[in-house]
Amino acid sequence: MDNAAPFSSTDSQQSLKILFAASEAQPLIKTGGLADVAGSLPPTLRHMNHDIRLILPAYPEVVERAIPLKEAATLYLAGHTEPVRLLSGMLFGHLPLYLVDAPELFGRPGNPYVGPDGHDWPDNAQRFALFCRAVVAVALNQADQHWQPDIIHCNDWQTGLVPPLLHHEGNRPATLFTIHNLAYQGLFDQAIFQQLQLPSELWSHEGLEFHDKLSFIKGGLAFADRLNTVSPTYADEICTSEFGYGLEGLLRHRQNRLSGILNGIDYHYWNPAADPYIHQHFDHNTFELKQINKQQLQQEMGLPQNKKAFLLGYVGRLVEQKGIDLVLELLPKLARIENIQVVLLGSGMAHFEEALSDASERYLDNIAIHIGYNEQLAHRIEAGSDCFLMPSRFEPCGLNQLYSLRYGTVPIVRHTGGLADTVVDVTAQSLLDGSATGFVFDHPTAPALWEAIERAIEFYHRPESWWQKLAVTGMQQDFSWPSSATQYVELYREAILNPIPNPVR
Repeated sequence: MDNAAPFSSTDSQQSLKILFAASEAQPLIKTGGLADVAGSLPPTLRHMNHDIRLILPAYPEVVERAIPLKEAATLYLAGHTEPVRLLSGMLFGHLPLYLVDAPELFGRPGNPYVGPDGHDWPDNAQRFALFCRAVVAVALNQADQHWQPDIIHCNDWQTGLVPPLLHHEGNRPATLFTIHNLAYQGLFDQAIFQQLQLPSELWSHEGLEFHDKLSFIKGGLAFADRLNTVSPTYADEICTSEFGYGLEGLLRHRQNRLSGILNGIDYHYWNPAADPYIHQHFDHNTFELKQINKQQLQQEMGLPQNKKAFLLGYVGRLVEQKGIDLVLELLPKLARIENIQVVLLGSGMAHFEEALSDASERYLDNIAIHIGYNEQLAHRIEAGSDCFLMPSRFEPCGLNQLYSLRYGTVPIVRHTGGLADTVVDVTAQSLLDGSATGFVFDHPTAPALWEAIERAIEFYHRPESWWQKLAVTGMQQDFSWPSSATQYVELYREAILNPIPNPVR
């Protein structure tokens, strides 16, 4: 692609040049919601005629899935003795892709962040510092591509060094740093700072130092021109001590440059009218066909095929953040209620996996568990469940509640983060004005979750038309990417036109 004219404030509709930096992206590699965003937002922006390019580390599975590739440049980066290859290719046939190829750091199969023993790779700081330096080289047109972006969109701690490394460069692109989950910060011992050969002026309370540790994420939070999170409510929550993980003071200081944009979802991939993974297609006009998916899911999971059963689904990580301990506490109570079934899919902490397996063996007619992850089964749980459980203690955005709404599976969620922004509680008023889409509770406790489940069960046993109207209202909500992408473009323009002049002090 030719180098486009530089962005100016006189043409608000001008195409932007965007470098999108992330540590994972669907369909190349995925561990969480970041991959969904990185695999969906850039193609949407590309369809909107922006010159966007995606840059990732060259993990083995990414290289394999991105073939054909060519060597685009050789980079010589500070703190790294070996030359680094920059590979280029195309994703989805139209999205330019760069891969940072350093086999000694990224040439490891499996999870990109943790080893086979389940612990973080001990050299993660070196791995992602190198990735950040490669991003900076591309951003400064030092990779022989004759292309320089107007803005770099950085995502989570793995790209947190990009804004501080760029900050003092002349003619630098603007930077946006997106927080997908503030709980993951990229914290390392102070000695690592010296090993990475970072500029000495960055080791300060105003820079990368955080309680005598090196904080990658703080680099993004302190130096990026604009900050955002993946929901408006989460943007407010992280400025509090409950959700800020010690960074709330910095975030409050930068609150005038902090905003929230809800993630979108891919309605081509998550579409009950055409989903290849489910047994019976349906849409909001043929909601009654959803019942077939419930019966098929019951059969697949070894549960009695029972049309009258109220089937609760759960898909997600088995960690306390997701509130799986609250679900576990309630399973015996649920199992004692006639015509209640629960299907759970996930993996995570060993004691949760063991407790869920024990529960499924104890309550064979009521509870079915699949430990691990299975993308196709996840779709069938969304299509076959009556309600979906998301009792998260915090949830920056959440995607499963959005999938559930589209599949007519009424979500039961805690009022936090993106869940609060996307699910409207069933109340007398919301039923009257037709806005109700799910059941919402406030406190992260088993009694509060139980009260919401009881409300859902009671509502399910009202006239069938009531439940159908509730579910169909959810199916008709629009959380597609174009709306969110338009908001990102506005944020890009704000960052370009109003960069920060100095490091935060």
